[in-house]
Amino acid sequence: MIVDKQHINLHLDAHTVGLEVERDQEPNYRKAADLLNRRYQYYLKLRPNASAEQLWMYTALEVAVALQSDAREKSLVPVEKELKALNEQILNCLTSDI
Repeated sequence: MIVDKQHINLHLDAHTVGLEVERDQEPNYRKAADLLNRRYQYYLKLRPNASAEQLWMYTALEVAVALQSDAREKSLVPVEKELKALNEQILNCLTSDI
């Protein structure tokens, strides 16, 4: 399978990052860069005396926590579906004529 890649440049604060990405993933990279820049600017306003390194650490930590929370929520979806099905079966048993 041939993967169609393209070169993109992303701007993260004062830095430019050049990447080769799959063409269909390019919008995701741009959205991610936009999110990182917004969060970096938030921390810059919150802590104007912090170093760039500290601001990037706050930014990275926030994004990592959001990623972990999202992964946990997604991992619970199959469990929630199974519990719903079991609850429906229990209700059906309780309300059926025996």
